[in-house]
Amino acid sequence: MPETPTMPHAPRSISLTADSTALEVRLAARHGDFTGHTSGVASAHVQVNLAILPAALADDFRRFCELNPVPCPLLGVSEPGSPAIPGLGQDLDIRTDVPRYHIWRNGERVSEVTDLRAYWRDDLVTFALGCSFSFEHALLAEGIPLRHVSEGRNVAMYRTNIPTKPVGVFSGPTVVSMRPLKAADAIRAVQITARTPQVHGAPIHIGDPALIGISDINQPDYGDAVAVHDDELPVFWACGVTPQAAIVAARPAFCITHAPGYMLVTDKLNSEL
Repeated sequence: MPETPTMPHAPRSISLTADSTALEVRLAARHGDFTGHTSGVASAHVQVNLAILPAALADDFRRFCELNPVPCPLLGVSEPGSPAIPGLGQDLDIRTDVPRYHIWRNGERVSEVTDLRAYWRDDLVTFALGCSFSFEHALLAEGIPLRHVSEGRNVAMYRTNIPTKPVGVFSGPTVVSMRPLKAADAIRAVQITARTPQVHGAPIHIGDPALIGISDINQPDYGDAVAVHDDELPVFWACGVTPQAAIVAARPAFCITHAPGYMLVTDKLNSEL
């Protein structure tokens, strides 16, 4: 049975913008004032996906990331039991600073919460993975419109038929995020994002979603659907939600991830990438 959520399913109660600092976002999440998705928020700062696993699984998961660097670009790893990740933030607490988390038991998501302190254990290791939200700032700065940002939606994400390279109990499909773009903008987006391999790099597919196993573009597996107009192409980037698919396959007795689209905002600047 699903565990009782400890989060209020309510819209954000304070206003955060592209100009907010990373610390402002983290503190707002920490104090329960921000539970929204982080696309378009603190846009100068690197955002990361999280996978929090028992130490017994940490070596295999690290190797899984190393063998699958496009969907799982590893930006930081904590010490067992530590709520901090060196280099990602001075005042950063993994247990409280993400707007929403998912709790997993035996490969099933059992709860969505805004605070991990009741779930924290001394053997938990946190992996921080690069996120495509980080390159969105560069796309917007070049005048490339992103519909989910302008409409205030979470980005659309899909499971594909593209396999990851397995390690130990970890395997599963690559997850992608999608942004509809006109052809000229898609070409420019390829050029821009190819320069940021630490946050997924260039798209892995452009065009017909059926070719990568997506049967209905209007029904994302995670996030919110956005329209793809007749003069646009769906452009797909590898996504840091891929570990969640691997967790479903691995079925660990207990682990934690971020809720897709609800990221940890770090002090690291996108310009550093």
